[in-house]
Amino acid sequence: MTIIITKNGKEAKRVSKSSFAYEDNLQNFIHENPDSVPLYDIDEDIRLLILAREVPTNSGPIDAIGTDERGEVYIIETKLYKNPDKRLVVAQILDYGASISENSERQKDFIQVIEEKVSSHFKISINEKISQFFELSIEDTEALINRFHQNLFDGKFRFVVLMDEIEQRLKDLISFLNRNSSFDIYGVELEFYKYKNYEITIPKLFGAEVKKEISTPSGSYKRRRWDEEAFFSELHKNLEENQETLIREFYKFFVDNADSISWGTGSKRGSFNPIFEQISQKSLLSVFTDGTLQLNYAWISGNEQRLHYKSRYRELLSKVFDIPAEDGSFKYPTFPINEWIESIPTIKDMITELLINGDVSSNKPE
Repeated sequence: MTIIITKNGKEAKRVSKSSFAYEDNLQNFIHENPDSVPLYDIDEDIRLLILAREVPTNSGPIDAIGTDERGEVYIIETKLYKNPDKRLVVAQILDYGASISENSERQKDFIQVIEEKVSSHFKISINEKISQFFELSIEDTEALINRFHQNLFDGKFRFVVLMDEIEQRLKDLISFLNRNSSFDIYGVELEFYKYKNYEITIPKLFGAEVKKEISTPSGSYKRRRWDEEAFFSELHKNLEENQETLIREFYKFFVDNADSISWGTGSKRGSFNPIFEQISQKSLLSVFTDGTLQLNYAWISGNEQRLHYKSRYRELLSKVFDIPAEDGSFKYPTFPINEWIESIPTIKDMITELLINGDVSSNKPE
């Protein structure tokens, strides 16, 4: 395949297909760019997080381990087309699954290795990484990790064979196994192009068309899509009338002032999550349908200016909430409704001041 690049419909340039020099390059690419694995073609709600690379087993190191918002376990094997062992890749990836499933002690060691690798690569715990990536509450993060562990212990895996080019015989084998087994095996082909400082990747997924014909078990996990109507309908069931009124006013404040509001995907609890882009790409706080408030302090990260916002945010929060010393425990503190509802006017003033006076430039000497 050839790609044509133009500028305003002129100066057409032909870009021919490139290749990954080494399998390690391919592993690193999907680790840093998990959306390049097009699992959203299976289900548009799937977002893949690559947790770790080169995870050891008795059958050799697994190239990559990942999960999604449902706690599914993805075992990913990468191969370059030029690798002479590529015909054995299906047997190899199934052998990894069998090795993990052998005994519970080995599974516990396997989980510990994953947690250590997440901490080493991302410099945060696996709980924090999952919470940040999927924008989950502490409660939902723990539930996801529990499902991930349970799928490991039950030997329920999704296998992904990822290559720069997949030959037709391997595609046929993947389709055959998906039709005639309980396995979920997917092939992913990554076409790679380079143009100046740009890299273009075209992912193609094989095997999903077969699994879509197979019914999903009734006990499988499905996250809910919340919106304004669903949120306030559930809130009305859970709270007293005066509490509901105050939260509606609080929500209106964010509609008027935030850059955007995202909605939670919890199966039982919904949430609204205001985002102020000058402070953080993720939500500043979350309000849940049971009235719980979660302060997403740990989600503020990045450049010097955002770190300044983070420091100022903590300073302002300390005027409203009982905040512990800077010992790492203050990350996503949560408060039941009776502990914060009367402080809504103060919280609104606090956020307004943060937006107006929190900029680094406002603190520089004249």
